[in-house]
Amino acid sequence: MLVSKVQRKTGIKLVLTGLVWLALQSGLGLGFHVAYARELAPTSLPTIAWADLPEQGRVTYLLVLKGGPFPYEKDGVAFGNRERLLPQAQRGYYREYTVPTPGASNRGVRRLVCGGEAPPPKVCYYTADHYASFRQVVPGN
Repeated sequence: MLVSKVQRKTGIKLVLTGLVWLALQSGLGLGFHVAYARELAPTSLPTIAWADLPEQGRVTYLLVLKGGPFPYEKDGVAFGNRERLLPQAQRGYYREYTVPTPGASNRGVRRLVCGGEAPPPKVCYYTADHYASFRQVVPGN
């Protein structure tokens, strides 16, 4: 059965919207994650507030906090930090998650990279340019 791009995008959007609704209805908020933010060592990386992430980034962030399920097969794989833009950590500390890019026919260039035992991770970073730059996500209520 062939599914048009419009049907596929509509389906993905409905699934993501449903996941956000479910997360909010089940009481999954950002409050418990704020405590982890206080433990983080300061970095020289710029920050981005959770509320300022694109809608798809906020959905992905909530999924990471919840531990999934994730829509992409590669979500949750180890991120090697080969660019050395994130704080140094032991191998396997960082995991990457796809932030869907509207209009992209593949996973696109946006990602969340989170570190620490999950769920929830201790820190997350957002990149809108496929690892060329990162901003630390600052959780909030």
